[in-house]
Amino acid sequence: MEFLMDLRLCYLFNGLAEEQLNRIFSTVREVSMVKDELLFTGGDQALGLHVLKDGAVELMMKTENELEIPIAILREPGECFGTSAIMPDDPYSLSSRCVRDGNFLFIDRSLLHRIISEDRDLGCIVMTNAAGFFLNRLNQARQELRIHFATLFKSFYL
Repeated sequence: MEFLMDLRLCYLFNGLAEEQLNRIFSTVREVSMVKDELLFTGGDQALGLHVLKDGAVELMMKTENELEIPIAILREPGECFGTSAIMPDDPYSLSSRCVRDGNFLFIDRSLLHRIISEDRDLGCIVMTNAAGFFLNRLNQARQELRIHFATLFKSFYL
């Protein structure tokens, strides 16, 4: 039952009915992770959705010359990563590495897609939540770019 509480913390599952949450819960597998363990690599086939239970995970992208650029560190229970798995055929867009020992809940992509295909309302809620989250992230990135460009141009013209 503890897994169910962890799933409730994940933004993707906000608004799901108890029965819908239980269907997803039935597919969850808890996985332990150790510091410095690479959990998945950007570009690899997205095998499943990960929901942090405890510990910490760094999300990063690699440049063409293999430089790793940190994107975020997830520390809070319920934060999810590997969200490419909610899309039909998308690979992981980022890499993830454990930065503090812990555990995550793993939801297999094919099982999640089967549940979504059987319950379109559930799928609509999950996708709406994902769209809202990514729109918010896009707006944050735009704001950061505005700040960086304003600073750059200000120093350029001084």
